[in-house]
Amino acid sequence: MEFIDETLAKYTESHSSPEPALLAKLNRDTYANVLAPRMLSGHIQGRVLSMLSKMIQPKAVLEIGTYTGYAALCLAEGLAPDGVLHTIDINEELETRINTFVAQSPYANQIKLHIGNALDIIPQLNEAFNLVFIDADKSNYSAYYDLLIDTLPCGAIIIADNVLWSGKILDQAEIAKDADTRALDEFNKKITQDDRVENVLMPVRDGLMVIRKK
Repeated sequence: MEFIDETLAKYTESHSSPEPALLAKLNRDTYANVLAPRMLSGHIQGRVLSMLSKMIQPKAVLEIGTYTGYAALCLAEGLAPDGVLHTIDINEELETRINTFVAQSPYANQIKLHIGNALDIIPQLNEAFNLVFIDADKSNYSAYYDLLIDTLPCGAIIIADNVLWSGKILDQAEIAKDADTRALDEFNKKITQDDRVENVLMPVRDGLMVIRKK
């Protein structure tokens, strides 16, 4: 996931707002106790998500792929006072850890965790989402997008994570042989060609595709 020099990365961190104490605690806990900790958004990406959410001040946020809850807590920082964040993860083994950290946050009453298949859960949510963060199984990115795009209000923002896939997205051999790389390449092309939206692919950490519905 490293696309910039380590020294430069440390410089960007030292000249960005600090990681809040609860998120730093969650960061350490995830790296110590959970498989695949690199899935965590982390300091810089977390501050980007927080900043975007604060700019939008959404009344309803949807996160697809909770993992240990780091990004959810970042996105919740921008919620309107009466806003709600729905976050979905398929891994029930993470439920207790997620709830433990959410309970320690100021947004505990605004975050709703759902465990199960997002494709089944999303149609049951009766919300007009202003902000969506997609960070789940890469093979279904297009399916999540298709399920949501027509239901979102104009001006809604979708952010999709991992769209550079550790640089594999540039390797035609990887695209040919790896299903996740191929799915992400197809997703990136799909968004770029969709005249219902405008988008920018940001080389932040593993790549963030920021999409605005026209």
